Amino acid sequence: MQPGVRKQTRREGLSANSSQFTLEGEAFRILGGSAHYFRIPRAHWKDRLLKMKACGLNTLTTYVPWNLHEPERGLFTFQGQLDLEVYLRLAAEVGLWVILRPGPYICSEWDLGGLPSWLLRDSNMKLRTTYPGFTDAVGSFFDKLIPRVAPLQYMKGGPIIAVQVENEYGSYAKDDKYMPFTKEALLSRGIHELLLTSDNLGGLKCGGVKGAIRTINLQKLTRGAVKYLADIQPQQPKMVMEYWSGWFDVWGGHHHVFCAEDMVTEVTAILRQGMSINLYMFHGGTSFGFMNGAMDVGTYKPQVSSYDYDAPLSEAGDYTPKYHLLRDLLSHYHSEKLPAKPAPSWRKEYDAVVVYQHLPLWDTLKLIEEPFKSASPLNMENLPVNNGNGQSYGYTLYETMVTSGGTLNSMNNVRDCALVFLDRVYIGVLHYKTQELTVPDGKGERILSLLVENCGRVNYGTALDKQQKGLVGEIVLNNTPLKDFTIYCLDMKVDFIDRLARERWKSLPHAPTFPGFFQGQLVVDGYPKDTFLKLPGWGKGVVFINGQNLGRHWSIGPQQTLYLPGPWLHQGINQVTIFEEQEAGGRIQFSDSPELGKTINVYRRPLCNLL
Repeated sequence: MQPGVRKQTRREGLSANSSQFTLEGEAFRILGGSAHYFRIPRAHWKDRLLKMKACGLNTLTTYVPWNLHEPERGLFTFQGQLDLEVYLRLAAEVGLWVILRPGPYICSEWDLGGLPSWLLRDSNMKLRTTYPGFTDAVGSFFDKLIPRVAPLQYMKGGPIIAVQVENEYGSYAKDDKYMPFTKEALLSRGIHELLLTSDNLGGLKCGGVKGAIRTINLQKLTRGAVKYLADIQPQQPKMVMEYWSGWFDVWGGHHHVFCAEDMVTEVTAILRQGMSINLYMFHGGTSFGFMNGAMDVGTYKPQVSSYDYDAPLSEAGDYTPKYHLLRDLLSHYHSEKLPAKPAPSWRKEYDAVVVYQHLPLWDTLKLIEEPFKSASPLNMENLPVNNGNGQSYGYTLYETMVTSGGTLNSMNNVRDCALVFLDRVYIGVLHYKTQELTVPDGKGERILSLLVENCGRVNYGTALDKQQKGLVGEIVLNNTPLKDFTIYCLDMKVDFIDRLARERWKSLPHAPTFPGFFQGQLVVDGYPKDTFLKLPGWGKGVVFINGQNLGRHWSIGPQQTLYLPGPWLHQGINQVTIFEEQEAGGRIQFSDSPELGKTINVYRRPLCNLL
């Protein structure tokens, strides 16, 4: 039976009542791959799914990011780039089954693990528990989400053969009533297919829930992992829900790679055990905009915008050695010849763009929603902006008056990095490692400004409740708390970038003011093609193309290029806008291949050092 063909004869969906999965009573091995619709430009969805099918996979798995679908409480969006139903129907069209992973928490190196930041406005919030403020919000989200996907379940003629309950809860496990609540939230709204849970080895004991089959996440198969899985659910199928095909990267680190031969050796071992498998990721894509997550195992480390993951299909959808080896292996698990591979994607190295216009940040404050005045600092989530939902992403500017110099101490209340200015002249930076700086002496009242960047909320671990950003407490000058702040929300949404484009820009001076916005024009002749944007000589900031936020750039790497999808360009003039904190190179360059940085082999490094 093919996913894309509705048949009235469907009698039995995916079942886990024996040592092998069965579908319509016949043995069925899940050969899955993860590819997230929210990380792939919509125009490329079908290409990526066709390449998945041609590799020999039979099942697509995808998360659902709550924070994109409900950016403000009660405001839901399932259109355009977020049209999940279209994505799932496309999967069926190309012949793929679907395992849906709707969360509400997804981890995925995604800001706050996919949970909306407005949840953090509640100072008593307890995420991923049965705290009423959380469960009520989950219920409202599922009320909108589940009716959209329930008709696409297998027994209704759709491609969804299984649904995952939450995600890696065994690594969190703060409330033993939470997983039953989440399971019931799915069932009561019409989910009737097989339920799964997903945990690493350490979380298997606490992460399951009665009525859902447990699966494991790993990168190296061990006898202990197989035995434990068999012991806790004897005579049931065994599945690796996340076989980590590579790993994610953090700013200031290396680009993680996983040798193709090593990966295929492990996949072979899993298949020889008779297990089902899902490759996480098959195609990683990109964490566009400000949506990257962060890790914090003693030290806060934000993740890069690229989610290449060293996956079998690259960030831009290219075939890799992993893809070819994997396809060869999986061809032996099909009775029929695999579909032909789609043609490779074409890219172009556009001519360099000369930056010719500039606007200092200070000149753009008039374009921002009315600033908020507060006696004490207020974290970004609790600012009275965005219809009472606070600020989710970007930068927040805090300004107050000082009458003396001395020692400025952040009291470790900067989340995550603050550029500090005196009368709008840069004097230093405050962050986790640097919590003090000297404010020069001067006469009279002067403006002290702190431009605070939210570099990404932690997406994994037990500190999710403490991911408020901006200034999260007092800062002191000479041991005296500063008061009477004017606070600007600089979330750099599309409407702000549009207003910015209509401003009267200045010609680029020899010594531009930082931070500031820089602008150039990319002229595209003919059909726009994918490319990679790179910024040699620039420092740190954000890149926008025709108002779309590509992601962050930072010279410390490892990532040195930003993936620019051709569908985001148009024939003729394309506006390139860069927000730059520190240093401008004057030119914007393009390449037909990525530069993801110096590599390190994740397979030879203990994963406990990475989680």
